[in-house]
Amino acid sequence: VAKDLGLQLPELRDRGVRIVSEGSMQYFALHGKTGHLVTAERIDREQLCERVQQCVLRCELIVEGEM
Repeated sequence: VAKDLGLQLPELRDRGVRIVSEGSMQYFALHGKTGHLVTAERIDREQLCERVQQCVLRCELIVEGEM
């Protein structure tokens, strides 16, 4: 994520970069030392999308300040 945004790792913290998922469960997070997008919770496809053939988890990346 840091590389894709063209930011250095310290800038992720300084700009308050965070990942927000739909619903109450936060399935994704930013790894603080690498800036990689990682899974924060176990993702159970059968539980989330039991009646849907195409399962999609949406999340937003929020960056404070101007880019």
